[in-house]
Amino acid sequence: MTLEFPVVLRLIDERSTAFRAAIASAPSLDVQVPTCPEWTLFDLAQHIGEGRRDWAATVAAGPAPAKSAAEGVPAVPREREALLAWLAESTEQLVDALREAGPDGGCWTWWETSQSPRTCGAVARHQLQQMAVHTYDAQITIGAPEPLPVEVALDGVDEFLSTCVATTSAWPHKPAVIDFHASEGRSWRLSLSADGARTVRLPGPGTEPDAASFSARGTANELVLILHNRIPIDSLELDGDRRVFEQLSAWDPGA
Repeated sequence: MTLEFPVVLRLIDERSTAFRAAIASAPSLDVQVPTCPEWTLFDLAQHIGEGRRDWAATVAAGPAPAKSAAEGVPAVPREREALLAWLAESTEQLVDALREAGPDGGCWTWWETSQSPRTCGAVARHQLQQMAVHTYDAQITIGAPEPLPVEVALDGVDEFLSTCVATTSAWPHKPAVIDFHASEGRSWRLSLSADGARTVRLPGPGTEPDAASFSARGTANELVLILHNRIPIDSLELDGDRRVFEQLSAWDPGA
């Protein structure tokens, strides 16, 4: 079960507030982000603001691709207070557009053959996860990383597998099954074959599924950060053929 649409919008706003708090307390905006080493903290803030504005325009445009909101607009402010205000406005534009469109409204998305629908509800869900992971990036940059809220992290594992991994592109290796187990009591199974990648929620305790090629167990927060390449997989309890996960990490279905 995914989060209700109003809850997702509230959590986007909450994660945005936490992101701005990290920006506000950073000694410098020129420091390198360790989890995104090609970016400074200012670059990360620019990415967050411009990205949310682009998605606000995309949501407002409906199923047709929208012109980038970043085109023809003033440069991102470098003065910190102005930057914080710009970031807050960026999130407000996104949340307002999502609320206006509603969860069932059609929307252009970059995912076409995933298990996520091409709706504003799915976009909101993905935007929450983008905001949550990049908030972690900002927090670790200032030396104060916090775990993702449990409800965000649990939905984040499901969202990543169903949106970013699921595809009808053929898996180029031997068919495999990967299980992800969150210590909070939720599990997922990812099946990889010539038919592509598909994920399902595993039933609760007492119903043992067939053995997986590889499984990873940890908190939902750890699973999300592993899937987004923020922490090493050795942080988890692992079982089975690790090469399968390495193949998954290196796989580009669009290549």
